[in-house]
Formats: sequence, structure tokens, C-alpha cells
Amino acid sequence: MSSASTQTLSVAPRRVAPRRAVSGDLLLLALIVALVLAAWFIARLGLFRSGDDVSYWIAVCGGSMMLLLFTYPLRKYVHFMQRLGKVKSWFWIHIVLGIAGPWLILVHSTFRVGSLNAGVALYSMVIVVLSGVIGRVIYVRVHRGLHGERTTLRELQQRAGLTESDARSRLRFAPAVEARLLAFERRELASAPGWATYLRQVVVLPWQQWLTYRACVTELREPLRVQAQERGWSPDKAVERQRQAQVMVWRYLNAVVRVAQFSAYERVFALWHVAHLPFVFLMVVSAIVHVVAVHAY
Repeated sequence: MSSASTQTLSVAPRRVAPRRAVSGDLLLLALIVALVLAAWFIARLGLFRSGDDVSYWIAVCGGSMMLLLFTYPLRKYVHFMQRLGKVKSWFWIHIVLGIAGPWLILVHSTFRVGSLNAGVALYSMVIVVLSGVIGRVIYVRVHRGLHGERTTLRELQQRAGLTESDARSRLRFAPAVEARLLAFERRELASAPGWATYLRQVVVLPWQQWLTYRACVTELREPLRVQAQERGWSPDKAVERQRQAQVMVWRYLNAVVRVAQFSAYERVFALWHVAHLPFVFLMVVSAIVHVVAVHAY
């Protein structure tokens, strides 16, 4: 092989958004679990009761935050609000308020339901929060758009040399890996549209991606060992080449999966909107009834 092939596994540190999305999902989940445990601990301390002044003002703060949540959807329809900041900033404020407000309401409740309307308000709020978390997970997977996902895949194809116009790929030293990647891409991007396909792409495809990745890692070892012997690589250099090859394979598979999943997540996001809104209205109505009942009696 030519000396150029010693650089074939060079991987530029770009386009790591998919991993950041997964890390963000895990951090958000860990934060919610920690906040629920914190609310439970505060309730067990017995610092206040659900009907006293401290609890009342906690509920006022939490309720005010939840009212402010509606400024995010209003921004889409009120003309002057569209000039106030970036959509991304509004989205993150929406997420912060959507976590802080319900948490204060949960602290206020001390995990006890005193009346039917209070129970309906509390449980509908919990459903809305969980639905919002699911919506956030879906949103980060569709907000870049199909064009952005295809651009990422095309850049990785060109960088890896896995396009029809390239005579040689960066994985030509491991033809089994190259063939496996191309077969995975062609199979997934040619899948017939339909809900059965969308369900498989959302639930099963990530596991198929992982299994394909592990198979590629196994198939890379022997060709890289041969290259290390032929070129006299040091142990550290051999390990680095292995790492670079694995990163390239993972990014390529991940880009294929994101393109394949886009239509599925787009349709799931549309269904999420339909399912999310009724619970929001139920939460608002039950919260109003609860507030009126508290002040009336």
C-alpha cells in the first residue's frame, strides 16, 4: 500500500451532535430523577404542610412558572414576540420552566392528594411533564431537518471514500468492514415507508446499529494487526489507528441511522403534538378548578 494509506484513518473531530443528543437525554433523565428524590426528601422533613402559607407561596411560584410556559407556543403566533430572541433560547427557557414549575408544585403537594380536583391537576401535570420530556427527545432528532442529516452522511461518505465516485476507500484494507457498512446503508435507506418500518427504525434499528458496529470492530482487528506488522507501528500507534477506525465506523453508522430514522421521528413528533395537547388542557382546567376551590373554601 502507498504511504497515503497510513493516513486513511484520520478522523476530524466534527459532527458529534448525535452523541451530544444521547448524553443530553441521559442528563435530563438523571436531573428529573434527582429532583423527584429531592422533593420526596423535602416532603419527609415536614418543614411545612400542603395548606400553610409556605406551601401556598411555593404553589404560586410553581404555577406562575407553568403559566409562563405558554409564552413559547405564543411566540410562534404573536408577531411582535417573534422578534424577541432566538427560538432556541425560548426553547431552553421553556424546558427550564417546564421542570422547575412542576417541581415546585410537587414540593407543594408533599406527595399527598387532598381532593379529586387536586389529584386530577397533579397527575395530569405529571403526564404533561413526561410527555414534554419525550417531546424534547424527539425534537432534538428532527430539528436539524432531513437536509442536515443527509449533508452529514454525505460528508462522512466523502471523507471515508465510500462513494461511487471514489476508486479507493479509507477502509480498503478491511474489505469485509467496507462491504458491511455499504450493505447497512443501502438496506436502511431503501426501506419502504410505513408504520411498521418507522417502528422498527425507532426501536430496533439502534440495536442493529450496535451489532453492526461490534461486528465491524471484530473484523478490523486482523487487517489492522497486519498493517501494524508491515509498517512497524508502535503499540501506541496501533491502538490509535484502531481507535480512529472505530470512530469512523461508528460515525458512519450513526449518520445512516439518523437519516433512516428522520421520517419516523417526524411522524412520531406529529402524533406527539396530537396526544400532548389534550393533557395540557386537562391540566390547565383542573389547576384552575383547584385554585378556585382553595380560595373559595
